[in-house]
Amino acid sequence: MTEVQFPLPPAPDQPLALLGGLTPAQFMRRHWQKKPLLVKGALPGFQPLLSRPELFALSGQEEVESRLVVQKPGADWTLKHGPFAKSAFPAFKQSHWTLLVQGVDLHHDGAHALMQQFRFLPDARLDDLMISWASEGGGVGPHFDSYDVFLIQAQGKRRWRIGRQKDLSLEEDMPLKILSHFEAEEEYVCEPGDMLYLPPKWAHDGVAVEGECMTYSVGFRVPQRGGLAGEIAQRLADDHEDETLYRDPDQAATQQPGRIPAGLQAFTADALQRLLEQPEDMARALGEVMTEPKPKVWFEEPEGDWVAGAILLDRRSRMMYDEHHIFINGEAYRAGGKDAELMRRLADERRLDARAVRGASKGAKALLGEWFVAGWLQIQQT
Repeated sequence: MTEVQFPLPPAPDQPLALLGGLTPAQFMRRHWQKKPLLVKGALPGFQPLLSRPELFALSGQEEVESRLVVQKPGADWTLKHGPFAKSAFPAFKQSHWTLLVQGVDLHHDGAHALMQQFRFLPDARLDDLMISWASEGGGVGPHFDSYDVFLIQAQGKRRWRIGRQKDLSLEEDMPLKILSHFEAEEEYVCEPGDMLYLPPKWAHDGVAVEGECMTYSVGFRVPQRGGLAGEIAQRLADDHEDETLYRDPDQAATQQPGRIPAGLQAFTADALQRLLEQPEDMARALGEVMTEPKPKVWFEEPEGDWVAGAILLDRRSRMMYDEHHIFINGEAYRAGGKDAELMRRLADERRLDARAVRGASKGAKALLGEWFVAGWLQIQQT
């Protein structure tokens, strides 16, 4: 079996064929969340990482999120959620149906390696790689996403129509979020190795043409402000056991017992303010939230014993850092000095060579050993 190569993050000033010769810095200034970019031959000679049978088999696994979309005559749509048995699929020769398999990077080294090419963006923003297989005429209808997306053609051809959609009203009584009045401004046909970048809310409609096709979608995390605030507040509250009780010795008798006392409102505001006055704790909680493993993700027990040598982060591991902490899979660790430099390098490069690991402090080696036992990292085979 060919060893999968995991590329290092590209330098900001390095021109990339992936971006049509732009450097990551130029792409971020000119296109990111601003305007689309079509790159013909972004990945020259690109071949599907999974065959059709392998992709369909993956959709049958309980821990894999998958969807089956079928467009029937008269523009009626059906949507089913996996896991799928082989008998659930229409005939391959039947037109206008699509299988979508989410989070393939969690289950396939090649898909994980492909995601690494987009790490000129923070890991806190990268989400997953979805693979869409479509029969002739297959698609999911004109729609828009709330996040950025890179659409890589892996097999066959797909015609994309895109536009800056002002009318975002949706078709009623549909299982999919299909735009009612889609108006295309541009049209492209993408072939294997081509890539189309779309900013959030750019409407698009992709349809397989001239037979079946396979498209890879690199999507991004978009934390919702209210939801993120709720998660952070919950973690801070769990870590700050303040047993101060509300007291109201000056409460007067009332004829409005249904009214919430102003003193209780002030007590609540003070409680929240006390949580917000701990910036380092808030930063720690954020790191824990952003590195929490995805649902249905678990790590296998390692084979063999821990040996201080070259290591790789498991493809399912999320690892990030800030000025004072190292975060991995929802856990936070205080770090400083050379140990912090080592762990930050592991987060950035997702690997450490044997020399770096052997030169680590006793405490850092012990921590790496714990992560190995947990299945969070692996010993790199030579």
